[in-house]
Amino acid sequence: MTGSPATPYLAVDGARLDANVRRVQAAADRAGVRLRPHVKTHKVPAIAQRQLDAGAVGVTVATVGEAEVFVEHGCTDVLVAYPVFLDEARVRRVLDLAERARVVIGVDSVDGARRAAPLAGAVGVAVEVDSGHRRSGVDPEGAGAVALAAADLGVAVEGVFTFPGHGYAPGVAAEVAAQEAAALAEAAAVVVAAGIPCPVRSGGSTPTLEATLVRSEAPPVVDELRPGVYVFGDAQQWELGHHAPEDIALVAVATVVSHAGGRAVLDAGSKTLGADRAAYASGFGRLLDHPGARIVQLSEHHAVVDLAGAALPAVGERVRVVPNHVCAAVNLADTLVVDGEQVAVAARGRNS
Repeated sequence: MTGSPATPYLAVDGARLDANVRRVQAAADRAGVRLRPHVKTHKVPAIAQRQLDAGAVGVTVATVGEAEVFVEHGCTDVLVAYPVFLDEARVRRVLDLAERARVVIGVDSVDGARRAAPLAGAVGVAVEVDSGHRRSGVDPEGAGAVALAAADLGVAVEGVFTFPGHGYAPGVAAEVAAQEAAALAEAAAVVVAAGIPCPVRSGGSTPTLEATLVRSEAPPVVDELRPGVYVFGDAQQWELGHHAPEDIALVAVATVVSHAGGRAVLDAGSKTLGADRAAYASGFGRLLDHPGARIVQLSEHHAVVDLAGAALPAVGERVRVVPNHVCAAVNLADTLVVDGEQVAVAARGRNS
């Protein structure tokens, strides 16, 4: 890696990224499901454009700030998949976005729907329902009341959505995908029973993606999917069996700085990799070229790697680290090195 930037840094293999984008888009197309990828994973408008060029119908974001970045860079169809609290300042920002793009925001309560009243005629809402993750989202049977509260104020209801985040666990993808479909079907039926069309039933996460796409309903209950991590992959998806290591498109390039304690110590710590470690994770990250190795200790600027008896990479050698949670790692970086070129993480820090 002579001539590369100083370590640590995040590097992206563009060919692998494109292959991941094409593979998932093709699977969605075969299933008759729209793809609206969640761009909080990469936060880079040029990568979103690759997804749109492949056939995505629009993008998903988590915040109004992220929406502003992607609309500024030409995205014209944006779902803010979050129950946004619409104070006066956010209303003004959302209305400004609506002058340049189709914008839909999430609501998950009657009060939230009523707060969307100033958006009537300009911005639509989608009702978030809980499919088992127990985070935000109204219970499916309550979706009709939320939709009716919005519709009564002239706010267009664009559908229902959910995030099956409890699919981030071993061996549960099919069960969680079934819960996702059941919740969206019930919510959509309740909305329609309230006299309101429900044109979109949106779900999806990378762990449940395949399980959702192979379901046999015709037409599919889940007619739109919003995965994010699939563009890069990460150690969580590797360990869950949802992303092969040879398809991982983003790594943190780090240098071995020490062999203290008979282990490899790297210069990429939690300020580069993030500190996420799920209960099922075997470490704080993996080494792409040393599949038996695990990061067993992490601090701000150090990662301690147990090579499981294999030869230690030499001090000064660069290694490719797969972060546990790629979304968190990207949010810590100012730039990504994509095929050797520095690319700004344009939506980094746009958390409001």
